[in-house]
Parts: sequence; structure tokens; C-alpha cells
Amino acid sequence: MMKLAISPAAAGLLRALLARAGVDRNRILLSNFQSTDWNSLTFSGERHEITLRIPGPDSSRVSRLLVDGLEDADFTIPGQIVADIALARAPVDLADGSIWIEIEALTVAE
Repeated sequence: MMKLAISPAAAGLLRALLARAGVDRNRILLSNFQSTDWNSLTFSGERHEITLRIPGPDSSRVSRLLVDGLEDADFTIPGQIVADIALARAPVDLADGSIWIEIEALTVAE
């Protein structure tokens, strides 16, 4: 099994997103996760681009649980603040019944 090398902030954000959906973790497939360092004059953190695929007959329900109110959601990630999070574009319904979701986020160190 190959392990992905992601930062603690990225791992915490992914765990928080999966928990937000309220379904078994194996119901949401991670297709892509890229993080880049981000800095301002007073803060340091990371920009994240996350692509998820939700398969299955109830993919619409799971997708809504994950994305409804995403921009206003509070996330608890030790040592991090989610300063910004949003859908990169509207969820895409795929021919196999799954839904493709792209999320962009900014985490900053506390």
C-alpha cells in the first residue's frame, strides 16, 4: 500500500472533511490532494486543492452533506485555522453515478 506524503495541516483538513460528510471514510475517494506553502507578512500556512469522488447510489446525498454550508463551516484542526474554504467549481455528476468535487482551502498556523 502506498502512503501519501501530506503535511499535518493537509491531513487534518482531509480528516475534517471526511467527518463532515458523516459517512464511512471508504465512501469518499481521494483523487488528488495538493498543498503549497503560503505566507503573508504576518501569517504562514498552506493552500490546498482537494479532489474527491463520491461513488454509489446515494452520492447526491453524501455530496450535499459534504458541501452544503462548506464556506461557513467550523473545522477543528490542531495547530491550524481554516481561513478560507470553498468549492473550486460546482460538483460534477459523472456517467457512472458518482460525483466529482473540487475544494480549495487555506490553512494558517495558529
